[in-house]
Amino acid sequence: MEEDNKADSVRKFLDLVKKSRRGKFKVYIGMSAGVGKTYRMLQEAHALLKNGIDIRIGYIETHNRAETHALLDGIPIIPRRKLFYKGKELEEMDVNAIINTHPEVVIVDELAHTNVEGSKNVKRWQDVADILEAGISVISAVNIQHLESMNEDIETITGIPITERIPDKILETADEIVNIDLTADELIERLKAGKIYDKSKIERALGNFFQPERILQLRELALKEVAHHLERKINIEIPKQIKLRPERFLACISTNNTTAKIVIRKTARLASYYRSPWIVLYVQNDNESGDRIKLDVQRHLINNFKMATELGAEVIKVKSNHITSAILKVAEEKEITTICIGKPHLNLFQIIMRTAVFNQLLRSISATETDLVILS
Repeated sequence: MEEDNKADSVRKFLDLVKKSRRGKFKVYIGMSAGVGKTYRMLQEAHALLKNGIDIRIGYIETHNRAETHALLDGIPIIPRRKLFYKGKELEEMDVNAIINTHPEVVIVDELAHTNVEGSKNVKRWQDVADILEAGISVISAVNIQHLESMNEDIETITGIPITERIPDKILETADEIVNIDLTADELIERLKAGKIYDKSKIERALGNFFQPERILQLRELALKEVAHHLERKINIEIPKQIKLRPERFLACISTNNTTAKIVIRKTARLASYYRSPWIVLYVQNDNESGDRIKLDVQRHLINNFKMATELGAEVIKVKSNHITSAILKVAEEKEITTICIGKPHLNLFQIIMRTAVFNQLLRSISATETDLVILS
């Protein structure tokens, strides 16, 4: 049964490859390292080779796992480029060589990787975008913890900061997403058997990342992401005339850096789920003008604008001392269906009784079909 599913997956991707000049993009996603993403990519490479497809390895990372490394045999490899950085010789994927060689399909592992300084692109997902635009199809892999909008949730679950991240919009461009799923017990057994890390690292991994409760939470996130992708595909294929009103989200942020990040990331997830356009709005009052705002606050604000843009939002900055009116005006002009705001550090009774902005928003929105979402 499993072999039939794998063969069906290969056939589907073969059909995708033949449909368009722009390269097709397939992503294997998993809840953590060691679930078998690279292994499955290489299995698929062999299947495609047997079907006469010109497939090459652009970049692969086997982590010296014997079963995975054995699958490299027989698959053509495009050599990596060598470069010196801080006195050390390092290797990176050779994007120009891939584009010049122009295979039908190329395997590019470690999608969230940060390139060595001096490379054309900062991130590998940007390299993949260039390869796709050149008409070459790409099979890649990423772990769920590398999605930008999930960054804070993942850090809460694992207690580990994730520094290498990809914008959610990259997965939205994927033609196919395949979840490599294992139970927590199966993953831990693979770890104990030395199939993920060197034996000297196993005990430490079991005490940190590879704890059953953490794995279960990460597994749930990975399953949800693939379900969202399927939902988006279905949404595209439904005729427009029978769709419900199109969702449009407005994320309202202030100079509160922590709350702003939460609002941006959670609204990005909502917009991704509904495959909807979304906007980040910052209303600047007189006290936050360029000559009054503190430099560190201004820097955080600019970084949040940048993050929102990378996550696919349109950023709007409005100058006004009447915050509610400014929000409602933008909401009306942009035909917003859902306004997302951060949860104030007050209980609901205090919000209703003491907070003018919320009072005005609630009164005004109650007369419209616009929803108000308070994000915790």
